[in-house]
Amino acid sequence: MSIKKKVLVVDDEPEIVILVKSRLEANGFEAIGADNGKEAIEKALTENPDIILLDLLMPVMDGYEAMNHLKKHEETKDIPIILFTAAPPEKVIKKGDDTMNAIDFVMKPFDDGALSTLLKRVKQITNCD
Repeated sequence: MSIKKKVLVVDDEPEIVILVKSRLEANGFEAIGADNGKEAIEKALTENPDIILLDLLMPVMDGYEAMNHLKKHEETKDIPIILFTAAPPEKVIKKGDDTMNAIDFVMKPFDDGALSTLLKRVKQITNCD
């Protein structure tokens, strides 16, 4: 029996978290959710996910700040992060120093193609077939 890879899905839109979590779970992953950057840091420290899917634009603490915190913590600095956001690409590129720690970037809104691409990347990164 193999151990399921754990994915932390962080977005302030509950329907996005539910959608992405359900797709991940249907494909054999354990998925947990957080609705802002502060909660993402707390869950990353307690849940030890294999990968984090992180929205950039959120209340309480945005994804830029959360990613900077995650990359500075010894316990979370090596967790791969995929950004997913509705922010225009030029805004993300402009904040390049804050996004350089991410390994990939997926645009919202999600259609089936974008969700499939995201799922494939998660599988590649976590070495799941």
